[in-house]
Amino acid sequence: MQRILRKAMRLVEFTPERLQLVQMNMMILNGRTVRLVDPFKQILSVLFAEFVMEALELMEENAVHMSQRVCRSAIQALSKGGYTKEAIHWLILLVEKENSCSSLPIFNTFLSGCGSNMKQSDIEWCLEKMETSLLGKSEKTYCELLKLTVSQRNLSAVYDIWKDCTRYYSPSIMLQREFVRALTTLEDLRSAYRVLQHMVVLAGRRTDHLRGSSERRYQRSRLDIPILALTELQDLKIQLGKVEESEKYPIDAQSELSQEENLSLENSQLKGYAEFISIGDNLSDKFDLDNGRMTKKFLRWSFNDIIHMCVQLNNCQIAEQLFLEMQKLGLQPSKFTYDGFIKAVMAGKGVSYAIKVIEAMERRSIKPYDHTLAALSVGSSRSLQLDLAEDFLARISKPQPKYIHAFNALLVGCDIMNEPERAVRILAEMKRLNLKPNLRTYELLFSLFGNVNIPYEEGNALSHVDVSKRISIIEMDMLNNEIQHSFVCMKNLIRAFGSEGMIEEMLRYLNVAENVIWNMNPYQRSDLYCIALHALVKAKDTHKAIKTFMIMRSCGLPSNVAIYNIMIECCKLLPCVKSAGALISLMLRDGFYPTIVTFTSLLKVVLARGDFEGALDLLDVCMIEGIQPDIEIFNTVLLEAFEKGQIHVVEYIVECIRRAKIQPDQSTLWYTFCAYVDQELYNTATEALQVLCVRMLSEEADVLKEKGVILEDLILSEEPDAELRIMKTFEASEHLATALLNLRWCATTGSTISWSPEDSVWARRLASSYDGNRRPHILTNIVMASYDGNRRPHITTNIVPHRFVV
Repeated sequence: MQRILRKAMRLVEFTPERLQLVQMNMMILNGRTVRLVDPFKQILSVLFAEFVMEALELMEENAVHMSQRVCRSAIQALSKGGYTKEAIHWLILLVEKENSCSSLPIFNTFLSGCGSNMKQSDIEWCLEKMETSLLGKSEKTYCELLKLTVSQRNLSAVYDIWKDCTRYYSPSIMLQREFVRALTTLEDLRSAYRVLQHMVVLAGRRTDHLRGSSERRYQRSRLDIPILALTELQDLKIQLGKVEESEKYPIDAQSELSQEENLSLENSQLKGYAEFISIGDNLSDKFDLDNGRMTKKFLRWSFNDIIHMCVQLNNCQIAEQLFLEMQKLGLQPSKFTYDGFIKAVMAGKGVSYAIKVIEAMERRSIKPYDHTLAALSVGSSRSLQLDLAEDFLARISKPQPKYIHAFNALLVGCDIMNEPERAVRILAEMKRLNLKPNLRTYELLFSLFGNVNIPYEEGNALSHVDVSKRISIIEMDMLNNEIQHSFVCMKNLIRAFGSEGMIEEMLRYLNVAENVIWNMNPYQRSDLYCIALHALVKAKDTHKAIKTFMIMRSCGLPSNVAIYNIMIECCKLLPCVKSAGALISLMLRDGFYPTIVTFTSLLKVVLARGDFEGALDLLDVCMIEGIQPDIEIFNTVLLEAFEKGQIHVVEYIVECIRRAKIQPDQSTLWYTFCAYVDQELYNTATEALQVLCVRMLSEEADVLKEKGVILEDLILSEEPDAELRIMKTFEASEHLATALLNLRWCATTGSTISWSPEDSVWARRLASSYDGNRRPHILTNIVMASYDGNRRPHITTNIVPHRFVV
C-alpha cells in the first residue's frame, strides 16, 4: 500500500502533459487482471482523503483538466474520508458543469461515500438537492440508501425505501436481493421472507435479464429508468402489521412466521415457479442460459442470507423450510448454505442431526468450511461429546488463530468431565499447530490443572508441590505471551489453592488480586472472598475465616446469601448457636431471606451440640415459612442420628421424606441401612433398603408398576454380567443404577421384590407411628453423654422465633 501511495505522490510532481499521459497508461495489479484505471481510483483504494485534497489543489495550479471520472473519484474519496464539506463543494461544482441527465450518477457516488460518520443533515441535503433538480432515483440510489439505513440500524427507514421504490419501479432481482440483505442484517425475518417471495415470482416471469460487466459486476440489460410498476407490490409495513410492534419486537416476528398456516400460504407462490427454476441448464431458447445462472445466484444468495439469520435468531424450523424450498426450486446448496443450515439445526436439534447433514454433504463431494467444522466441535463440546469434538477439530484443514474458541470449548468439556489427560493432548495439538493460547485458554488451564487429588481425596504435601509447579509453568507461559491475569484467572487460582488446602497461597493470591486487578468491582471482590471463606471453613480454620469475614465487613463489600451460609456453617466448628443467630440477624438486616441451604447450615450448628429437639424444631420452622425442603436437609439429620444411634429419629426423618414427596438418594439409603445394622436389626435393614430403593425409582404407584415389569428382568437376571449391564444401561442416571443394584442385592438375600412400597410392614409401621405432629422418642442418655456431671444441654428451641419472619 505504501508503494502505491508513493507512486501516486510522484504523479503530482509531473507536468500536466505527463500527468495526462500517466492517466492513460498507468496500470494496477490486482492479482487477477492488469487494466488501465484512473489514478484517482488508485488513491481511492487507500482512502487517503488528505492526499486527494492536495492532489486536487496541484492539478488546479497546473491547469490540468479534471474529467468527470476524476471528480467522481475525488468526491467519493473525500466523503469516505470524512471531508463532507469539501465533497459537497466539488459535487456542486460538478453538477453546475454537467447537464441534469448525467448528474444522478454523481449524487449516487456521493451517497456511496457516505458512511456511519456522515451527518444525517448532509444526507438529507443530498436527497433534497436531487429532488429539486428533478433527478429522481435510480436503483443505484436505492442501494446506497439501503446501505446507509443499515449502518444506522433504522428498520422503519427500510420500509419507507421499499414503499418509495415500489411506487416508481418494478424492482429488479438485484435490488430485491439488496433489500433481503438489509432486512436480514436488521433481523427482520418475516419481511426478508416476503421479499424473497417476490424474487422467486420475478424469476419465474423471465422478465429480468442480467449480464456481467467487464468489471465482473452484474448489470441489468434494460435501461435504469423509473417507470411506474405494472403490478403494485405489497407494503412491508402492512405485511408486518403495526410498524411500532415490528420496531419494538423485531426478533419476535419469527414466532409468527413459524406457524404452519402462514408458511403454507407463502410457499404456494414458490411451488408455482419450481418448474422454471429447476430446469437448470435445459432452459428454453426464450430465456438466456447465462441469465438463468445469474438469477439462480441471486436467489441462492438471498436464501443464504435468511438461513444465516435463522442461526442468529435460533430459528431451526424456518431454516429447514428454506433449505427444502431451495431443493424444490433446483437451487443447489453451496458450502455457505450448508454452513448456515448446519449451525441452525445444531442449535435447534442437536449435534446428531447436524452430523447427518455433514454426511449428506460428503455424499455430494462437498467439503465443509473449516469454521463449520469448528462450530460442530463447539456444539459437541457443549453436549459433552468430547471424542466427537476432538475428531471435528482434527478435520480442520488450515487451523487459524480464530479457531482458538473451539479448542477452548473442548477444554471446558474436559474441565466438566474431569479429563485432564485429554486436555494435555489438546494442548500438545495446539502447540503442534502453532496456535497461541489466549486469556480464556489460561483461565481454563488454571481450573483444569490447579489441583491434583480433588475430588477424590484431600490434598497432601506431594500434591501441593505438584500444584505449585503446574501453576508456575502456566504463569510463565502467560508471561511469555504477554497476557496478564484476569478476574476469572485469579478466581480459578484461589479456588484451586483452596481445594488443595493450600491456605497461605490462597490468601496471598487473594491479596494479589485486590492489588493487581484495578478494574475489579465490589461484587467481584465479594466473590473472591466467598471462595476463600469456603476453603477456610472446609479446612476448619475458624480464626482466619472470622478474620476474613470481618475484613469484608470493614471494607463495605456486598454480602450475599452464600457468604452468610458459609459463616453459619463455620459456627458448627465452634460450636456456637448464638453466633449463628447473630449472623441470621445480619442476614435479615441486609435484606436476604434464609433459604433451604441456610436452614441446613443452622441444622448442622444445632446438631453439633447433639440437640435433636432443636433440629426438629428448625425443620418445622422451615415448613411453616413455606420453604420447600430438599433431600440434603433431611440427610443432614439422618447422618447425625445414625452416628448418635438415634434410630427413632432416623425413622421419623424417613417418614418426613415420604410425606414431603421427595425421592431418597444414595446417602439416604446408606444412613438408614447402617442405622439398623448398627442396632443388629438386619431384616429390618434389608426391608428398609428395598422400600427406599423402590421410592428412588418413582413416588407414583402406576409408574412403579410399569417400570417394575421392565426392570424386573434386569434385577433378577442370572447372567454373570448383569451388574455391568445395569451400570451401562443407566450410566447417565447414577441414582437409578444405585437403586437397581441394591434391589438386586436384596433379591440375592432372599427378599421378594415388591413394587408397592406402601404395602411393606416397615413402611406401614412408620406411617402409623408418626402421624400428625407426633415426635420421635429421643434417647436422652446419648444426648447427655457429652456433658459433665449434672450439666444440662442448651435447649435451642428459642433460636427460631419471630426473627425468621421478614
